[in-house]
Amino acid sequence: MKLRVGLGYDVHQLAEGYPLYVGGILLESIKGAVGHSDADVLLHAICDALLGAAGKKDIGFYFPNTAQEFKNIDSKILLSKVVEIIEQDGWKINNVDSTLILETPKINPHIDTMKAVLAPILKIDSSELSIKATTSEKLGFVGEERGIQAHAVALLIR
Repeated sequence: MKLRVGLGYDVHQLAEGYPLYVGGILLESIKGAVGHSDADVLLHAICDALLGAAGKKDIGFYFPNTAQEFKNIDSKILLSKVVEIIEQDGWKINNVDSTLILETPKINPHIDTMKAVLAPILKIDSSELSIKATTSEKLGFVGEERGIQAHAVALLIR
């Protein structure tokens, strides 16, 4: 059995007038994430973790923010395509661990729903997907509610 680990990171600006998609679901929020796609920071970090573990290029290579076909695309579609990419090389997801960093809204009430949405796309059990959330204690661009970030680690097996 061969194991590979990958690390993903993403950040998006927050602004009024945009929706806030996180973990594949729409959250109620005064501010939303700005991006070419739906700007789901968690899914983008997971995509990069999976691609990195498989030895592939980053999410921007496969889904460039200059391509009109990806304008406002649902990031669950991108995640599904990334799973296909890694499976073509014989990789299977063992588990994913992720952390969201934002001040508001509170994420913990939504984690089970996010896991229920994402686990089938990842083709893993929801117990093999960890989604954690924290704040940056009012420090930096996240603390000032100007941005949102996510980190993810993925373990692949072959």
